Amino acid sequence: MQGTSRGGASGRPGTSGTRVTVVTVMGGDGGLHGCGPKERRPGCLGRVNSRFLRSGSMVDTSRRTASGAPAFVRLLARLADAPLPPARQTLADRLSLWLGWTDAIALSAVLSGSAKAMPANEPVSGDAAQDACARTRAELADSIAHDRVLNPIRPTARRDIALAGAEHEADFARYRLRYLAKQQHMETTISMLRGRLRGHLAARSAGLAQLAAVDAVMERVLGAQERALLGTVPALLEKHFQRMRGAAAGAAREPGPEAAPAGRLPAPVWLDAFRKDVQGVLLAELDFRLQPVEGLMAAFRAS
Repeated sequence: MQGTSRGGASGRPGTSGTRVTVVTVMGGDGGLHGCGPKERRPGCLGRVNSRFLRSGSMVDTSRRTASGAPAFVRLLARLADAPLPPARQTLADRLSLWLGWTDAIALSAVLSGSAKAMPANEPVSGDAAQDACARTRAELADSIAHDRVLNPIRPTARRDIALAGAEHEADFARYRLRYLAKQQHMETTISMLRGRLRGHLAARSAGLAQLAAVDAVMERVLGAQERALLGTVPALLEKHFQRMRGAAAGAAREPGPEAAPAGRLPAPVWLDAFRKDVQGVLLAELDFRLQPVEGLMAAFRAS
């Protein structure tokens, strides 16, 4: 699923009846880049990146094949058992669906240089900016890896048997709430990092200040699309949860090994596997959300 966005293209449904839509605004090489000092022109807009996702069909403005979709999108498609059809719309066609006339005016003002100057922070070195990005990613990844809903501490004492057994009857609600909370944490943290990087870029040169201003407009304009479409990820995970639980229930009715000894009741294998899948999707979404940050860092390295 991602990048995330609303669009009219449709794709061939998968066996589960679910479709995955992804849109990526990117440079010609398929990466997320900023415009360096040699790229200070309106045309650099095509190198400012963003991603969007929703239930529907895959649309990739760079005309990439389905196999070239971001890892996040391919992972969601695999879990949803959905295909990734080829792109059917150009970047201009897709943006025309996302940008209102006020958004177009704001973007035009930035590209023409008539917009208000981007506030600048104190200049920092590229290494310092890279370290800040690495710390942010590490902290967010650590919060996913050590989350107590997705990576619970196993109760083994007899008095905890009821608690351990409750996992067998778990429904998806707690995982939906946890996923949405993690999404909110990522969005807030990455937005703050992105804003700081724009301020540092603006302090370097007029051209980079213009790039930072373009990024600010794109974040505001495309952020709502991204938020709405990434918000559909839990629905795909719920279907995955139900399929895994149903398959496990069917297998449990077949003859199998004896039950675990009294005093120790392990969580179902399927539930452990599902939690790992959720962690994998969150980590893939984290990398996906960090793509605009990587674009700003590319501008740092090129300046």
